[in-house]
Amino acid sequence: MAKTPAQRIKKHGAKAVVPEHSLPPVINPTTARTPQKAQSNSKLIVIAGVVASLFLFWYLHLLTLNQMTQLSGGLAMPDSLIGGFSQDYIAQLHAAMDEDARGQLNYVHKTAGTLFPLIFGFSWLLLIGTNVARKAWRWAMWAAPLLFAVAHLWSNVAIDSVLAAEAPDAGSVAVASAVTVASWVLFLLSLLCGVAAVFLGRKDSAASAGRPDAAKGPKATGGAGATGGPDAPKS
Repeated sequence: MAKTPAQRIKKHGAKAVVPEHSLPPVINPTTARTPQKAQSNSKLIVIAGVVASLFLFWYLHLLTLNQMTQLSGGLAMPDSLIGGFSQDYIAQLHAAMDEDARGQLNYVHKTAGTLFPLIFGFSWLLLIGTNVARKAWRWAMWAAPLLFAVAHLWSNVAIDSVLAAEAPDAGSVAVASAVTVASWVLFLLSLLCGVAAVFLGRKDSAASAGRPDAAKGPKATGGAGATGGPDAPKS
């Protein structure tokens, strides 16, 4: 039975022959992480998030909420009213929609109405973070998608609350309307911030590409045999 190096040293002392150990080689040295690969991966994630956000916006506002008008006698859902809504409009919508229709709208709010602001906000945070280098500009642009996600989720709850009440009070309707309008304003502002972030990212890339390489040192003025050098031939 083979003995361990510690057992050999204990038995033979300094004369013990201990085999050398070496670390295993790197499995695949070509898979080293580089800044270019990290930037490429982040761009792929941003593109996937933007595509998912556009799809969810189409599914929620252009498809599902538009189809919900078939259950309300042609009245638009409060989510689609960019300019807000009044207490009379909510009363008309409540009378036109039965309990099942209101439950279906609540289900839409819990599914697509929740996924859309969360995925959109996360994607826009990545979009701005990967394109805007200045910290102050990043935080200023991040505020729009973050506040949009909060306002959109709040409007879902507020709309369901006023539609569920038999006689919603004017204060609750005013809050739901204000949050809905704020959600649309912040959404448009987030889109503008995304366009500005892409523009700033391209501008920084162009500036970096046109910048001279400062890492290059001054050119050598003479070789090893230059006059006056330490290796210059003696006359």
